[in-house]
Amino acid sequence: MDQSTFEAPAGAASAALTPMMAQYFEIKAVNPGYLLFYRMGDFYELFFEDAEIASAALGIVLTKRGKHLGEDIGMCGVPIHAANDYLNKLIRLGHRVAICEQMEDPAEAKKRGSKSVVKRDVVRLVTPGTLTEDDHLDARASNYLAALAMVRHGDVDFALAWADISTGETFVADLTAETLADEMARVAPAELLLADATRAALVERHLFAPAWAGIATNIAPALADSEAAMPVLRSAFPADLFDPSALSRAGRAALGALVAYIGDSQKGRTAPLRPPQANPAETTMAIDAATRSSLEILQTQRGQTKGSLRHSIDLTVTASGARLLASRLAAPLRRADAINERLDAVARLVDDTLLRGRLRQDLKSVPDLARALSRLALERGGPRDLAAIGKAVGAALALATHLGNQPELPPVLADLAKTLGAAPRTLASEMGLALDDELPLLARDGGFVRPAYDGVLDEERALGRETRAVVAALQARLMDETDVRSLKIKHNGVLGFFVEVPANHGQKLLEAPHRETFIHRQTMANAMRFTTTELAELEGRIARAQDAALDIELRIFARLRQMVLAETLQLQGLADALAELDVTAALAEVSALRGYCRPIVDDSLAFAISGGRHPVVELMVKAEGQSFVANDADLSGSEQVGGGSLWLVTGPNMGGKSTFLRQNALIAILAQMGCYVPADRAHIGVVDRLFSRVGASDDIAHGRSTFMVEMVETAAILNRATRRSLVVLDEIGRGTATFDGLSIAWAAVEALHETTGCRALFATHFHELTSLAKTLSRVANVTMKVREWEGEVVFLHEVGPGAADRSYGIQVARLAGLPAPVIARAKQVLDVLEQRSSGSASSSQKASVLDDLPLFAHQPAPAPKGKDPIHEAIDAVRPDEMTPRQAIEALYNLKKLRDDARRS
Repeated sequence: MDQSTFEAPAGAASAALTPMMAQYFEIKAVNPGYLLFYRMGDFYELFFEDAEIASAALGIVLTKRGKHLGEDIGMCGVPIHAANDYLNKLIRLGHRVAICEQMEDPAEAKKRGSKSVVKRDVVRLVTPGTLTEDDHLDARASNYLAALAMVRHGDVDFALAWADISTGETFVADLTAETLADEMARVAPAELLLADATRAALVERHLFAPAWAGIATNIAPALADSEAAMPVLRSAFPADLFDPSALSRAGRAALGALVAYIGDSQKGRTAPLRPPQANPAETTMAIDAATRSSLEILQTQRGQTKGSLRHSIDLTVTASGARLLASRLAAPLRRADAINERLDAVARLVDDTLLRGRLRQDLKSVPDLARALSRLALERGGPRDLAAIGKAVGAALALATHLGNQPELPPVLADLAKTLGAAPRTLASEMGLALDDELPLLARDGGFVRPAYDGVLDEERALGRETRAVVAALQARLMDETDVRSLKIKHNGVLGFFVEVPANHGQKLLEAPHRETFIHRQTMANAMRFTTTELAELEGRIARAQDAALDIELRIFARLRQMVLAETLQLQGLADALAELDVTAALAEVSALRGYCRPIVDDSLAFAISGGRHPVVELMVKAEGQSFVANDADLSGSEQVGGGSLWLVTGPNMGGKSTFLRQNALIAILAQMGCYVPADRAHIGVVDRLFSRVGASDDIAHGRSTFMVEMVETAAILNRATRRSLVVLDEIGRGTATFDGLSIAWAAVEALHETTGCRALFATHFHELTSLAKTLSRVANVTMKVREWEGEVVFLHEVGPGAADRSYGIQVARLAGLPAPVIARAKQVLDVLEQRSSGSASSSQKASVLDDLPLFAHQPAPAPKGKDPIHEAIDAVRPDEMTPRQAIEALYNLKKLRDDARRS
């Protein structure tokens, strides 16, 4: 049911409604499109349509509460203490929730009259892009809220603004129609804000991806107005750090909509947004959406992290470090000087094993400073967040000491040491003094201030302890006075303190002389409960002491929170430094452990890889106890010769072409994000744009066939690649008729060579293309090496010069398990087709030879062959159990069997 259509029914304010339901309708009408969590005592209740949706989504019972307009009012509820779990499930299912709290004590409402309703209001709107709690977030992944705006005139078509309010990171970028989908794929927002007009324009121009429908949130047009955004942006960011007038109209509109939406969702609480970084895409390698999917950079094509490039190299030990690593993988740098600064820092830690180990050990204990700070700013933080701030500051100072003791640090590490050393140490010391070792989640639970920190608090706590001792003494005295040894003084949330005796003693307390002392409260099946004047007075003293102690603790919490928030900018910089140090140490660790090399990165058109390996496949192969076959690649070129080289890669399926193609693209990404690479040596001229079209799939949502998708992606490459780009293409033209496909592939190779001049790997089964190496100076033929043994094909996974003369498709089909009759028939047809393609047959023979083939249905299945004696002999060999003499004898025996087979 579409919640956005909710309206309070006619007569909502009429006498037919109870005051509470009238209040509910009023609040619900102001928050259309949200499930309303309506606070009633210890529960959040949902009514009407909301209750039906929530009960189905959460699997909880749908009940009734009275009637409205003659119909039952559906209701369901979740307990306050478990609300986070239910809220998390609703958000993951795509719902949005408005949290409506009681804004006063129910006792205050009663003072206004018996029919007065407790004041309530929405304190927060919870959506997928506005989450801050650890329970709702993946600690090792960013959670971006994005806003997309459009202008109809000027050079800029669109602008995208995005922020992670759990950390405060904020960005804005101007985009064109052709880069919009690519940037969306890089950012991968959890929620996308856009006005109806923007959405309609995207749909009209076929730019609205089907996947965006699940994350899109419509906003009012006024929210995305560039002029209305100016005051919003000026109030959100310090004037000395950010000037909104420097943004484009679309940029102001997108960022303004983002900031306004965040402000509205937090209901007056200020999210600690950082001054936005403008147009970050200008300094990073451009990677389109198809390439990200093909290369499985952050996740596999099945949507899993395991098996991706990120998973294979992520040795970070902090949550913030993992998020930064993902960000760097998604957007490698394209400035050689900045890349080499990162590589210098990694190199220092690769060479200094002791320092790297010490840093990583200390980093393991660093809490998530950025997210703790954000929760405190939004008034959702607790004592544990304060403790996290103090612990992170203390760890930063210790890490600064480790780095400060090192001579001649590279610039990146030197800057990190300076930032870490400037951490506000007073926060660390104050939090250590103020906060106890065991902390509650919420400040309102109390008990988080360390004893001896505040003298007045200690006195109130002592009073509470003393009164409990008085309760124990009172119980002992009442036992003596009544001679009821089973008399107990107990406490619960409803009755407070009370005297309880077994039912058979209760009558005694109701009679003289005890009835003057004991006041009957409750009769139960097996017990009776009483109170006394003295006990009631004692209870008041205890409650006052507890309230006074909690009030003092809350004041201490507020003061400590203000201390933290006063250092917001410095703490955000500190969080960045801790994350960067973790990433640098983690990249050094993975480089040292796996034998990666430091790449030479410059502004040339070089791309020379010696002994290159696929970082993901290598791990999988090693896990199976095998060795990965390394390969060289040299696509280097220069401006003088017209650009980079293009390798035409031929060879059979399963021969390793796709792995070889992808590994070179991944090596470029790793090098430019500032990591060592899986190779013996690597020289890479900065790649401005990376394109990879490996693998094929259709796009049903857009009505595109596999071949159409292939052509769209190929068109993007040919239209957008530059001389400084790296292009990886596999099997262009295979989705259509042979001659059509060959023609398209031929023309694409020529365009890449003559027009684009980029460095490229072009894998193909069109062996005719290999003749282009004779006419195009920068084209070279390489092939995946194979060996044949008695009709079987052995894949060597080695790349060597030359061109394959066949694709071994039938052999691969047999390995895949095609039935033997099908394989036999395929061989028969292949022989005929090869005969047709040769010049030995006459025209009439070529035309009729296929017609002369017997029908497949008439082909008998080949008779099963007996087991080959050579293979039987090999199976019987146990190398680990043989002496050298036995091994030689076995070898001679195999040779004899082979000779006998040849003679027969």
